[in-house]
Amino acid sequence: MSYGEKIFQISSDFPKNEAFNLTSQIRRAPDFIALNIAEGSILQSNPEYKKFPEYSIRTLAEAVTCLYKAKYRTISQKNNF
Repeated sequence: MSYGEKIFQISSDFPKNEAFNLTSQIRRAPDFIALNIAEGSILQSNPEYKKFPEYSIRTLAEAVTCLYKAKYRTISQKNNF
């Protein structure tokens, strides 16, 4: 949950022209991480439960990729990426 809030703060400094591209994507990823963990923890069989942390790990990789894209686009240098 705190990761998502930190990402939200960082992405607030992204330029307006990234609002529908990188900003939107990077803000959704941490939310999906938390939502997948929550969904997987409720009334799932063990094999079914194992899928949700895997989904979360993949989404975390997506978020990290977005952070690197932000770094390479130099839109967040003041956040010390």
